[in-house]
Amino acid sequence: MITYQEIYDLLRKEKYSDSLVKLPSNLFNEVGLYLKEKKTLVEKKDNLFSETIKSTRKQLDNAISIIKELISIREKKVLNLAFMAAMTGINKKDTTNLLKHEEDLFETVTKKLEQNQEKIKETFEGRDAEQDNLNRLVRFKKDVLSVLDPSNNKIGPFHEDDVANLPKEIVQILIDDNKVEPIE
Repeated sequence: MITYQEIYDLLRKEKYSDSLVKLPSNLFNEVGLYLKEKKTLVEKKDNLFSETIKSTRKQLDNAISIIKELISIREKKVLNLAFMAAMTGINKKDTTNLLKHEEDLFETVTKKLEQNQEKIKETFEGRDAEQDNLNRLVRFKKDVLSVLDPSNNKIGPFHEDDVANLPKEIVQILIDDNKVEPIE
């Protein structure tokens, strides 16, 4: 079973290392057992060893704080690693020391950052993928007083040769009525 000193040493190593430190894969199971044992000792009603109980309670509280800090430091490192992977396109830069839940976090954050970068790129290039999928550019062949969009809002009026970016559902109806022609 893991000891308080070992938990403290893991925090110290993680804190003073730029990269993720290799942790035992069963670390959190071991820590869980350690904390459970200390809680059991602290919750005993026997006051004969009150100094021991006080010392154990302090050690338990400190161990919980150390574990929280260790997790926090590691999460920051995983986020930084994901950021670098998303920005440089390198997906697996030094991920060997990640625990399973950290790998999941890394993959999720990297994917979201890459999606965000793609949206920014599309915006800079003057296109919006979501809008491209929902709307279509058309030129009016005839005057049209107004049309209703999918939210029942009035759009228009439009005059002959006007160009508009309209929802695909409306465009299809206007094409069927020979009032617009699509612009590619």
